[in-house]
Amino acid sequence: MKKTPRTAAFTFVEILAALLFLAVVVPTIVGALTVANRASEGAERSALAGELAQNKLNEFLVGDAWQSPPFTTGDFEGAYPGFRWEMTQEAWTGDPVNTGMTVLHVDVHYTVQGSDRTVRLSTLVYAAATTTSTTGTGATTP
Repeated sequence: MKKTPRTAAFTFVEILAALLFLAVVVPTIVGALTVANRASEGAERSALAGELAQNKLNEFLVGDAWQSPPFTTGDFEGAYPGFRWEMTQEAWTGDPVNTGMTVLHVDVHYTVQGSDRTVRLSTLVYAAATTTSTTGTGATTP
């Protein structure tokens, strides 16, 4: 009797096992990619909000603009859609000896995939130390 050569092939059970494995693994991988994308977008927008808050805080500190309200809320003039800022100030109560200090808060509000988030930057200012005057010689004195 002559042997007939057998061709290599997958059995029906092996194909079903492979399809079952893919049916379990593919949704898990897609879910992990979705979570990674959400975390990446959140980190990117959070870093941008921090930079915007720092810029807005510096804008108010330069030239003592924080002393002349109203400046409580605003947006970033179309350059950064979805980001808005809010500025608040309160008297510093942390040191009873050094009165006259003010805490400035800049909150930048933004949304990441339907969830509202906020980044807050704060600083202390002393009104007498930030006020400057210009003398006739062009020198600035405190």
